[in-house]
Amino acid sequence: MEIGIIGLPKSGKTTIFNAVTKGSAQVSAGGTASAANLGVAKVPDQRLQDLAKIFKPQKIVPAEIKYVDVAAAPQGFGKGEGISGVFLNQLSKVDVILEVVRVFPDDSVPHIETTLDPKRDVATIGLELAFSDIAIIERRLQKLEGQAKAAKGSEKDPYIKEQALLNRIKAGLEKEVPIYRQGLNPDELKELVQYQFLTAKPTLVVLNIGESQLDQAAKLEAEIRALYPYPQFAIVALCGKLEMDLAQMTDEDAVVFRKDMKLGEAALDRMVKLSYQLLGLISFLTVGPDEVRAWPIPKGTSAVKAAGKIHSDIERGFIRAETISYEELIKCGGLAEAKRQGILRLEGKNYIVQDGDVMSVLFNV
Repeated sequence: MEIGIIGLPKSGKTTIFNAVTKGSAQVSAGGTASAANLGVAKVPDQRLQDLAKIFKPQKIVPAEIKYVDVAAAPQGFGKGEGISGVFLNQLSKVDVILEVVRVFPDDSVPHIETTLDPKRDVATIGLELAFSDIAIIERRLQKLEGQAKAAKGSEKDPYIKEQALLNRIKAGLEKEVPIYRQGLNPDELKELVQYQFLTAKPTLVVLNIGESQLDQAAKLEAEIRALYPYPQFAIVALCGKLEMDLAQMTDEDAVVFRKDMKLGEAALDRMVKLSYQLLGLISFLTVGPDEVRAWPIPKGTSAVKAAGKIHSDIERGFIRAETISYEELIKCGGLAEAKRQGILRLEGKNYIVQDGDVMSVLFNV
């Protein structure tokens, strides 16, 4: 699963990338790179730390998310000229779009519109994504028209059906309604997968604020959320420059610094968690003396498919899964006590794994 980071020029998107991945990609005020920066972020999960106190493993392995700092936006991005080329190719492959919106003031790096207006910038990026989808639809409709004319009898039906769906979507986009808000049914969404439409992807907006604006974070988030109250749309405000500096510290030093600055929960951690949620992922956990580990899977995954996440042989030879919730295991203080109390369950192939399930899979190959 990948999350693509985009933003208007001088918004700080590479700064956010470096912050979340602890990376060191070159940050520039303009941006001309054609290659994407790739990095991985670990998903914060206190459950792993709690379980490690019980099992004392050699290592703790959290779930991870891949972030892609998409190539610098083409000339004219944000000016209603749409998206094309390398930029579109990279962006179309991601599962979630992370939009970095500038809120921080900096006279030495003027905003491309001269003024700071996050509401305007969120809308501008949304329109650019919509223009891109409309262009793809128009090209496809031209091709479908020729195919429908050449077809005979009932052979025309699939072309006519696709034309109707694309025309309906195009009409919605022209009214500034992204595809994820157009109420498409599962079959229609499945038909659209091949196009990799940008406005069909969940969106996470990161409001990139300055240190002097930290106390305004909640207010700024609420203002944007009021305009986009949709489950596929999430917002978080954070200071990219501060978070990038903290990412270069040791975990211990960063904790002390946050405490001294009275920063509370790391906004960066919230961003990663929101990314995880927008991807529709949950974690099941495995425990033992070697490692305590979180395994990311889509919601609704069966036990046998979850076992395949660990290893394909385990899925192939799946017998059953010894399962207990994280909360129950913590209360028991260990697996032996959970067995004694009869809380450890045996689940079959079709059991739907829940977030926080601690599983041990029995298999035979």
